[in-house]
Amino acid sequence: MNVSGTAYAQQRPLVTEDPETIGSGRILLEGGFSLDTDQAFPANAIEGDVARFASFGVSVGVSPIVELQIDGGLVQRLDVTARPSIPAGRTPPADIPARTSGVEDFVVATKIRLAQEGPSRPAVGLRFGTKLPTASASKGVGLGTTDFFASVLMAKTVQSVRTVGNVGVIVLGNPETPRDPATTLGFGVSVARALTNAFEVVGEINGRLTPFEKIVPYGLESRAAMRLAGRYTYSMLRLDFGVLVGFTERDPSFGISGGATYVITR
Repeated sequence: MNVSGTAYAQQRPLVTEDPETIGSGRILLEGGFSLDTDQAFPANAIEGDVARFASFGVSVGVSPIVELQIDGGLVQRLDVTARPSIPAGRTPPADIPARTSGVEDFVVATKIRLAQEGPSRPAVGLRFGTKLPTASASKGVGLGTTDFFASVLMAKTVQSVRTVGNVGVIVLGNPETPRDPATTLGFGVSVARALTNAFEVVGEINGRLTPFEKIVPYGLESRAAMRLAGRYTYSMLRLDFGVLVGFTERDPSFGISGGATYVITR
């Protein structure tokens, strides 16, 4: 049983990126929702529950080894549940209403498969891109900053288990002093286990570390989360449902997600 074919290299709802591309002449469409509770937003000194509807992803295979990606969301709603005290000397952030909404930040990226998987070697790829500040900072659903990232991707399938690993550098825009971005280390490890030809269970640990900054700006702190999900595939359609648990006090304490992936062959 093959856990990850080229038509489903994105592996929604996981964040860890598979080095396999979708293939030339194919278009991959993703859509879904997520509900996260007790998430902290240190830059705005608030905590709350976040509901994301109409999250989407579009990937276009421009060659056998290259694909272009656009990811984002059309509806993101934040319900503020707490307003932690602001440390002395810090400039108070903008006053955020008890309930706000807006679009998510959009991500534009390119993925290149550098080496195909072999009997004794993993597949290797490279992904780089930009996160655009489309989410509103004044509404509390974004930071209003631009990020840049580049990651090395690796994956290997052994029988019915596929393991994927990512490591890379993320340059985060600083909401406090835009001319002083923060450099962080992004990481991710995922495992997919096929139970039948149509159904598999998947899990990952994904996040970022800020080892290069002595003083970390508010909103750019280290983050990490664990996701567990099930995926069912029928022809070129894949359905998924998963849960999330955050590792740091800034991550959601719990979350659920669901969605679908469909591949169009031109």
